Amino acid sequence: MRIAVAGATGNIGSLTVAVLQKEGHDVVSISRSLGVDLTTGEGLEEALTGVETVVDVTNGPASDPEETVAYFGGAMRNLLAAGQRAGVRHHVLLSIVGLSRVEGNAHYAGKREQERLLAAGPVPWTIVPATQFHDFAEMVAGWTERDGVAAIAPLLVQPIAPADVAEILAEIAAGEPQGRYADVAGPDPQDLVDMARRSLQARGREVKLVPTWSSGVFGPSMAGDVLLPGEGARIAPTTFEEWLLSR
Repeated sequence: MRIAVAGATGNIGSLTVAVLQKEGHDVVSISRSLGVDLTTGEGLEEALTGVETVVDVTNGPASDPEETVAYFGGAMRNLLAAGQRAGVRHHVLLSIVGLSRVEGNAHYAGKREQERLLAAGPVPWTIVPATQFHDFAEMVAGWTERDGVAAIAPLLVQPIAPADVAEILAEIAAGEPQGRYADVAGPDPQDLVDMARRSLQARGREVKLVPTWSSGVFGPSMAGDVLLPGEGARIAPTTFEEWLLSR
């Protein structure tokens, strides 16, 4: 099967490309660095020629809600329009668990726009809501770290290994459209602050972590079980501890 991966050079994108290629699919990698610009549509017609399925793991700016919504919305419109012209039969979108329950977060606003456009669009689709990735905590700490101190929100998450996400996306891409897929999550709930501490220690780094909702990154609307998967979730096998050891 000829499958395009939009966002192919990113973390999840590159892993998904590798899984699809290993399974024998003809993979088209879509990325600005590879000559395809989703914001302008440049190179998109050629990239989608003969493609049956698009796996959409695109990312974008997350500092301003209007900018983020405009970016994700523009990219999705271009992908859907080009996909319809090319005869794409399935658009698989990686999304986020709890998206509808969180307000005031620019990235979540952009992802909601992606979902809205896809669900109303001309190409049959599957939306795959996933929890945060295992490397999320260390990344968040890196955003705020100054002089060995990092502010981090005390989020409760049920993180999933990036490699497990790629395997699930590849499986879904090879099948028929399913509409909204079940939540996808890792095996165990984790405290984001503790995850960050252990991730940094695994790298031999000691950073003072300050649990706070005032870091400017995440707010109290994400507290409690908001980011946890719902009933009937698909639970991926790799634990956070196993992922840390594999590094």
